[in-house]
Amino acid sequence: MRNLLSAQAALVHGLADGVHITSLCADDADDLTDQDLYDMDNNKHISKIETWVVEFFDRLEVLLAEKRVDESMAALEEGRRVAIEAQEKRTLSANTLLSLNNEIKEKRQELADQLAEAISQPFTRAGELRSAVLALKKLGDGSRAHTLLLRSYERRLQGNIQSLRASNTSYGVAFAAALSQLVFSTIAQASSDSQAVVGKDPSYSSELVTWAVKQAESFALLLKRHTLASSAAAGSLRVTAECIQLCASHCSSLESRGLALSPVLLKHFRPGVEQALTGNLKRIEQSSAALAASDDWSLSYTPTGSRASSTTPIAPHLKLSISAQRFNSMVQEFLEDAGPLDEALQLDGVALDGVLQVFNSYVDLLINALPGSAENEENPVHRIVKVAETESQQTALLVNALLLADELIPRSASRILPQATNQATPRRGVSSDRQNRPEQREWKRKLQRSVDRLRDSFCRQHALELIFTEEGEVRLSSEIYILMDETTEEPEWFPSPIFQELFAKLTRIATIASDMFVGRERFATILLMRLTETVILWISDDQSFWEEMETGAKPLGPLGLQQFYLDMEFVMIFASQGRYLSRNLHQVIKNIIARAIEAVSATGLDPYRTLPEEEWFAEVAQIAIKMLTGKANFGGHGERDVTSPSVSSAKSYTSN
Repeated sequence: MRNLLSAQAALVHGLADGVHITSLCADDADDLTDQDLYDMDNNKHISKIETWVVEFFDRLEVLLAEKRVDESMAALEEGRRVAIEAQEKRTLSANTLLSLNNEIKEKRQELADQLAEAISQPFTRAGELRSAVLALKKLGDGSRAHTLLLRSYERRLQGNIQSLRASNTSYGVAFAAALSQLVFSTIAQASSDSQAVVGKDPSYSSELVTWAVKQAESFALLLKRHTLASSAAAGSLRVTAECIQLCASHCSSLESRGLALSPVLLKHFRPGVEQALTGNLKRIEQSSAALAASDDWSLSYTPTGSRASSTTPIAPHLKLSISAQRFNSMVQEFLEDAGPLDEALQLDGVALDGVLQVFNSYVDLLINALPGSAENEENPVHRIVKVAETESQQTALLVNALLLADELIPRSASRILPQATNQATPRRGVSSDRQNRPEQREWKRKLQRSVDRLRDSFCRQHALELIFTEEGEVRLSSEIYILMDETTEEPEWFPSPIFQELFAKLTRIATIASDMFVGRERFATILLMRLTETVILWISDDQSFWEEMETGAKPLGPLGLQQFYLDMEFVMIFASQGRYLSRNLHQVIKNIIARAIEAVSATGLDPYRTLPEEEWFAEVAQIAIKMLTGKANFGGHGERDVTSPSVSSAKSYTSN
């Protein structure tokens, strides 16, 4: 109706102009003023503009009907310019100008709706989609254009995911790879189109980030439900690691676009990954226990061919028992699989704590393999293990723990906890706190403390074998010294049997350790030192031992003191020769000798008048060592008669 009225108005104006012009007489033309001529020309101009308006309406209607977007936008822009010019020059009536502006507004909205519908169609190709979005933005509706763009990508992504799920019979690594590629490539394309349409406007960037997070969360939940949950429940860390590594790789490609979606993956993947880690560690623990039940504790080189040994082979000089070899192999495989998880989710702390946990469990097995420990029903980690009967087998337990803690496990762990010397620059996304070398050293110290537990158990067991009989009676008691003063015969001065056994045991263990701890002689030395200290400290701390010697019915006498002094000197001499006499051991021996001397002094006797010279104790101890090792040769060498010591003061020794 509006178009019809406009056409009628233009026709009326045209007829009026024609009648006015033809009614003028030629004679009257000379009488026209300049103002009359101007009015006539102006009327003609108004007629042309209004005619254009009518044609403009018709042309725009056709362009929109034919969905010729570029031409429609050009026509709308032309109409806008004409309207502005007509308003400035007053070349259109108010009604006609209002009609023109309303028409432009309505057609602009109609074109915007057409573009919005095109953007929303799932079959719109990528090029057409971008063109439609750009056109909608040029029409002044950038916010709507951006929202529709993201919705369009979301619909396409959902459709593609449905097709992918329908075409897959399993949801393994291949499905995870395809899904990850699909999701993150779609997010990347949407990000590119978003920037092309709206640039870096913060308001649009925020909408893009919110949208991308939503898609990443949907992806994470889908992958978790169909792939990670089942692999985590089965303890299949390798499948879990491969899936997350693929996701992390695709996710990291978006960081240059300002889309850091790793926290989204971390939030949803971490619980499942930790479950898979726990399942794997449990499997290592159970397998180690099963192998320990049949391990004969003999050392051999690790066979090659396993996945772990092919990547981190054991050095040729390292030998382990069967259970330790398998434990090392499983830990290596575990840390290999945990490496990609560390890169993606920063799980090095969880993985390493888990390794420490299973190592402690394996050390508990080794402790239970010691005679006596395996029969201790009160042990909370009591398991069935094959007992290490011989000293060689028992020393092999220490070799297992030491090599694992000192070299093999740290070497495997270096892939997720690299040394500072191997890493010039921090890994992307890893904070300096996580590369703190003191934390690395503390983790290694915890491994060593587990080895120390086994070593202390080893020393305690061997000390108890010396101190107690199989029936539980004390062999190392004060009676062996107190009763010496009740005899009337001159004693044959020689170290007490229990200390002879201690020397023999330490000599055997030293020989075994020299063969087993190649390159780790310091550990062997500390082992011998701790074993010796364990026996001597028992004497020092045993209250009943000293109560009988100091306040008993039959206190310690001069002969008992001399034998006790000789035993302690014997221990110091062979420990010194074996290079395992620690300062602590030396001081403890000095203290207990001084205490024994004070016990005799308390009876009213002067112990220094009855004790032989200090050199005598050293000489007797040296002769005993030679005899016990089969190196004694007394023929014609004029050895002193050790059964008849000369009496002198030993005060100089005990007061040092």
